[in-house]
Amino acid sequence: MNSYKVLLVEDELNICNFIKMVFETNGYRFTAAQTGKGGLDKFQTEKPDLVVLDLGLPDMDGVDIIKEIRKNSDVPIIVLSARTDEADKVEALDLGVNDYVTKPFGTGELLARVRAAIRNSRFQNAGSSRSNLQLADMTIDFDARKVTIAGNVIRLTQTEYHIVELLAVNTGKVLTYAEIINKIWGYSDSGSVKKLQVNMANIRKKFGEKPGEYRYILNELGVGYRMSDEGESIV
Repeated sequence: MNSYKVLLVEDELNICNFIKMVFETNGYRFTAAQTGKGGLDKFQTEKPDLVVLDLGLPDMDGVDIIKEIRKNSDVPIIVLSARTDEADKVEALDLGVNDYVTKPFGTGELLARVRAAIRNSRFQNAGSSRSNLQLADMTIDFDARKVTIAGNVIRLTQTEYHIVELLAVNTGKVLTYAEIINKIWGYSDSGSVKKLQVNMANIRKKFGEKPGEYRYILNELGVGYRMSDEGESIV
C-alpha cells in the first residue's frame, strides 16, 4: 500500500470508474473530476501527487488545464487521451506534462508510466544530495560527470554527456526534440533535429547498442526521447 494520491480528470464515467478500480486495487488514493473546472478545484483542495488528464473535456480543453497547473506546480501530469496526432503530443509535452498515453490503453502500461513519473518527480526534488543514478547496468555519477556501463567508463563528448544527463534527470519522462535542443544548444535552426539525431546515434554506439536496440534511451518516434526507467535506483 502506498500513500500517493492520484487525481483523474476524465468526463467518461465508465473510464473513470475503471481507472478508479485499477488505482485503488494497486494501493493508490484516488479522486476524480468530470470537468476541467472541477479538476482544477480538486487540484487546489486535495493536493494530489499526480494528475491523469484527458484533453477532451466538456467545458475546457485539457491543454488549458496543463497551463494553469504549470503556473505554480511541478506535480507530475500524465495525459490520457484519444488524440493520437504527433502535434498534440508535442504541444502537451512542451507545456510540461510528464507523459502522454493514448486511448485505448493497457492498465499495466498506465501504472508503469505513473510509477516512472512519481519516481522522476522524487528524484528531481531530492536536490544535489543524490549524486548517482543507477539504470540497470548503467551508473551515472553527476558529481564526477561520469557514465559507466557494467563497470566500464563510457567516453562521451561534452555535448553527448549533457544530452545523457538531461535525459537521466528526467528518467521515464518523454522530452521533445525541441526541449532537448533548446536546453543543450540554446537555439534551434533547420539542422537542429539532425544534429541531435547524430549525437544520439553516437551515444547509442558508445553504449554498445545495435541498430534498433534501445536498452537505455527510448525513441518516441516523431516526438522525442525518453531515458528508460527499467531497473532504476538512486544511490
